[in-house]
Amino acid sequence: MSWTHEFKEALKNNQDLKDFFGCDFPQVNYPVFIPRVFAAKILEAGPGSPLWNEFLPHIDENKDDGRLDPIGDKVHAKNNQLIHRYENRVLFTPTTVCPVLCRYCFRKNELSAKDEIFDQKFQEALSYLKANSEVNEVIFTGGDPFILSNEKLATYIQEFSEIETVKYLRFHTRTPVILPSRIEEGLIAILQSSAHLFKRSMVMIHVNHVSELTDDVREAILLLNENNIEVFSQSVLLKGVNDSTEALYDLFTALADIKVKPYYLHHSDEARGAMNFYVPLEEGRKIFAPLHNRLPGWALPQYIIDIPGGHGKTPAFNPESFEFSGNLITKNGEKVKII
Repeated sequence: MSWTHEFKEALKNNQDLKDFFGCDFPQVNYPVFIPRVFAAKILEAGPGSPLWNEFLPHIDENKDDGRLDPIGDKVHAKNNQLIHRYENRVLFTPTTVCPVLCRYCFRKNELSAKDEIFDQKFQEALSYLKANSEVNEVIFTGGDPFILSNEKLATYIQEFSEIETVKYLRFHTRTPVILPSRIEEGLIAILQSSAHLFKRSMVMIHVNHVSELTDDVREAILLLNENNIEVFSQSVLLKGVNDSTEALYDLFTALADIKVKPYYLHHSDEARGAMNFYVPLEEGRKIFAPLHNRLPGWALPQYIIDIPGGHGKTPAFNPESFEFSGNLITKNGEKVKII
């Protein structure tokens, strides 16, 4: 079965969920989308499992606590598909479409509303990059860039390669985990071409629990490796999914075994509709700290937190104390009080 067919046949509403899983789910304020091949993995894992908690609707999504824009995308949005938060790199948002709708997504409110940060203004984006020569990296985000057609993806890559100051390309994607069949010959060829057009071209897969790394997913990731495509990972610390030292150890070890470098462990964001996944920072520090003793540096990601309001990422682990003072240091070295 082709990946496009799997995508079209996904579960898209509560009736689909009931028919597939054999039980009722609450009506929530956010849409549902789960490919059936992946839904079968959730069904096998069962209620209360990390997969079940990550992807199936929960009544707490209807609570109005949390932030609509928890990391301040709109503060740095340029209204041309670009978010320019850091001096030398930009986020590029070519699509609102994802291979699955994660219940904890920090961008779930923007995606549901199809926020203007996703407006298709590609020529404006190119003009912005040409006028801002300090930007040397473009990071594809969304949505999920690998849901784009091969032709569309290749066009974007070629256009960016013609901007002399853009040297690095990065793709943030959930697709190899959710739709591993997407990692096919055509996409591999495009990613290989990207690696030749730029100084470095990297794939950053999003994976939160070792149970997501089923045999077909491992094979897809190994295929990327075998074709000399650099693969890193990013994960989010989530209550009820991976909020234990052991769960994170198992995940990062499994990733290292298939030649994926764990890059980021994000502290959970205070996103509206996802606060049931939130882990207090002091608890997160206590979960993460033992990993320094159990994992080598090359298998240990950076544990970071996105400071609310658009201040950017900063280390979340404090080697001096587990207690949190309420202050964080921004990317510009300023102290910001967040609680």
